[in-house]
Order: sequence, then structure tokens, then C-alpha cells
Amino acid sequence: MAIDLESMSKDELQSLKKNVDKALVSFEKRQREAALAAAQKAAQEHGFSLDEILGKKAAGKTSVPKYRNPNDASQTWSGRGRQPAWYKEAVNSGTNPADLEI
Repeated sequence: MAIDLESMSKDELQSLKKNVDKALVSFEKRQREAALAAAQKAAQEHGFSLDEILGKKAAGKTSVPKYRNPNDASQTWSGRGRQPAWYKEAVNSGTNPADLEI
């Protein structure tokens, strides 16, 4: 399927870009889930859980993400520790931190 980008308006191009970005995030999520399932299956075949192989504790305290990068949905921050560069840049450019909350 060939798309004639030269004949598209700016709004059409921006819409296309937004849809492509969403599709890429969705694709990466599906790939990550498939890889995780394969790793868990391989660990089980050898009599282990994936957490045992990775050396993770059975019960640990993890921080829940509170903020998400609007330009890259795979980047999140719990609001604890150092602020990530994408968060600093967004706030310094005038974005309200509440707009970045998940």
C-alpha cells in the first residue's frame, strides 16, 4: 500500500504520524508480551519460575507509574527518585505536571 505523502495536508500528515506512533507502541507491547510468555514457558520447562531465574524476590515492593511521556508511552515515572529527562523537558517547556499523570 503506497501512501502519497506529497499530496497530504499538514493535518492529514500529523494524523497519520499520530496513528503510526500508536501502532508502534501497540506493536512493541505485543512483542514484549510474546517475549515474556516465551521466557516464562522456557523457565517452566526447566522447573523454574522466571522470577527465580532473574533473581527477583517473590514478594517485593514496586512503585506504580504515576506519569507517562506523551511522546513515548513506554516511558513512565513513579514520581519517586530523580526526574527523567523527558519529564523535566516537558515541565520546563510549560506542560502542567498534572497533564502527564496516568
